[in-house]
Amino acid sequence: MDENSVSHATTPEASSPLVVALFGLTFVTGVIDAVSFLGLGHVFTANMTGNVVLLGFALGGTADLSVGRSLAALCAFAIGSVAGGRLTNERQRTPARQLLIAMHAEVLFLCLAAAATLVAGGDTSFAGLSPVIVLTAVAMGLRNAVVRKLAVPDLTTTVLTLTVTGLAADSVLAGGVAPRSGRRMLSILAMGSGALVGTMLLRLFGMWVALIVAAFVVAGLALYLYLSEWSTKHVDCVQMHA
Repeated sequence: MDENSVSHATTPEASSPLVVALFGLTFVTGVIDAVSFLGLGHVFTANMTGNVVLLGFALGGTADLSVGRSLAALCAFAIGSVAGGRLTNERQRTPARQLLIAMHAEVLFLCLAAAATLVAGGDTSFAGLSPVIVLTAVAMGLRNAVVRKLAVPDLTTTVLTLTVTGLAADSVLAGGVAPRSGRRMLSILAMGSGALVGTMLLRLFGMWVALIVAAFVVAGLALYLYLSEWSTKHVDCVQMHA
């Protein structure tokens, strides 16, 4: 199922806490992409489409690209996706609950990645940075598997190809009615802003700070989503007993 194939009946409102959290996670993806590509040796740990392309470039002998780093990211992302698949397939949970579990895991992995960055110090070799590559890729894979299961249109949080395509192909210029154009533009802006912020944090303070900031953003989003869910359940319980 692609990001545009979900029926309107299953599409959350644009202002729903789940959608707000997904926008925030899209921002975090931009930060992680900046950290991984600029700080980990030209590898993506969130955007696997770009990573596969970089792997092809590396296999072709392009300088400054590493087959090992790309393979490590791909394998770690796949492992995270397996964990995310088990999370969504083994028990029936609400969409918010599924995302909350993935976000809690993401915070943990990003904090561990920040610690691994500090341990590596100034070591930029594959051996020194491989724990950071693996930890961030596992976190992104787990989250991506859960978000894929949620199937909220135009909010995959890690890729924008179909979002950009939908924005252009469904536009008035193309003869369409421009559905969800605001959501699509905001998703693109969120990831671009995250990449900008991640780049600035990386240049000014280093990788560990960028990763900690990303972890704090995810933690804040998780708290917001949890409180929103708790409030909704509380209101429902009051109405049931009224």
